Amino acid sequence: MREENFEKITEKDSLYDHLEKMSVHELLVNINNEDKKVPFAVEKAIPQIEVLVERIIERLQKGGRLFYIGAGTSGRLGILDASECPPTFGVEEDLVVGLIAGGDTAIRKAVEEAEDSTTQGWQDLLAENFTKRDVLIGIAASGTTPYVVSTVKKARETGAITGCITMNPGSPLEKAAEYPVTVVVGPEFVTGSSRMKAGTAQKLVLNMISTSTLIKLGRVKGNKMVDMQLTNAKLIDRGTRMIMNETQLSYEDARNLLLKKGSVRLALKDFFHKK
Repeated sequence: MREENFEKITEKDSLYDHLEKMSVHELLVNINNEDKKVPFAVEKAIPQIEVLVERIIERLQKGGRLFYIGAGTSGRLGILDASECPPTFGVEEDLVVGLIAGGDTAIRKAVEEAEDSTTQGWQDLLAENFTKRDVLIGIAASGTTPYVVSTVKKARETGAITGCITMNPGSPLEKAAEYPVTVVVGPEFVTGSSRMKAGTAQKLVLNMISTSTLIKLGRVKGNKMVDMQLTNAKLIDRGTRMIMNETQLSYEDARNLLLKKGSVRLALKDFFHKK
């Protein structure tokens, strides 16, 4: 899967050389100049992202779930996005699931050869009770990671919706996924270091996918996170002020109502039901 007849843009030489001779200022400016290219590359992929999100919404409305799968940086970014959905939107912990080659150990430390397996990814999915009702998004900057490509192929064969996020047009992953998202960010500042621009692009696309999906599933009211979990003082204060703005209650009364009901949505529902 690695030896494909296509050009890996993510492996091309950096546009900069003699990095070790640059001053700190020069390094920072040049890295920033490369980073500026990322949102414009993502913008070009919006039509692809839109089609994928529409299909995700359809599946989740019918009881399906969303899975991300990746290796290394790509896997970690999928796990990050999945882990932030429950506290941000109040959804069940298993609605959005992130999987990484090598398992939880690989979140912090590289697991040798884990990404080279062509069977483990599918086993990892089955362990999470993945079915054809679900959606799988494979994440791989190179588009060649065996752990990811093989799993996306298998999931698609079962009838599940499959998408991907990659940075290389014509890659095996792009071909394997039914709804590919390809963001061409160009060579990395440090040649081949796809944790940089590629990783930034992946994070932006993941934000777009999960946020737009859960907004359309009713998890935001106006522009507020009315279903957020009240896990710390900052979020309790935020929720309290949301209720104050909607009800004109005092801070103390709004806070007490929030803590009693457990979410902004339920607190507002209770307040206006009694009016």
